[in-house]
Amino acid sequence: MGKAKSAIAHLESGREPHIVHMIPPGAPGYREAAGGAMVVSSPAEVDALVRTLRPGEVLTLDDLRAALARRHQVATACPVSTAIFANMSARAAEERRAMGVPEAELTPWWRLLKRDGFLNPKLPGGMARQAQLLAQDGVRASPRGKQMAVYDYAERLPRDPVELR
Repeated sequence: MGKAKSAIAHLESGREPHIVHMIPPGAPGYREAAGGAMVVSSPAEVDALVRTLRPGEVLTLDDLRAALARRHQVATACPVSTAIFANMSARAAEERRAMGVPEAELTPWWRLLKRDGFLNPKLPGGMARQAQLLAQDGVRASPRGKQMAVYDYAERLPRDPVELR
C-alpha cells in the first residue's frame, strides 16, 4: 500500500469543479437543488474562497456553498464535497504551518464555521484550536451546550460576496 497523499497534494491536484445536472433522488444536495444543477467544487476553489476571509470575518459552510453556487450559476453546491474540501484546506494550512510558512500566508480555515456559528470539531486541533485562532482575530467563541459557537457570527459575515473577491 502506498503512502497517503498529503493535504497539500490534494489541494494542488488540479481537480476542476464540475456541474451535475441530474442529481439522483436521495443524493446530497437533491432537495436543495429542487430540480436544478449542483456544482461539485474543487479543493483549490474552496481554499481560494476561504483565503478571501479577512480577520474578524467568519463564514458558515452553508454560506460558502451558496457562494460556490452563485459563482457557477447553479442551484446549490454539493454539501459533502464542500465540507471535505474545507477540511483538506485546513489540513493543508496546518501542514504549511509545520513547514514554517508565515501565518499571514496560511489559509485562515478557522474563520469557517458550521451552521448557526458552531465551531467544527473535525478541523485540525478541534474546537479548542479553532477558538484559539478565532480569538487572535478578535472573534470570541463561547460554550453552547456541549459545543462552542460564535454568537455574533451573523454580524461578522462578509458584507460583500466572497465569490467576487
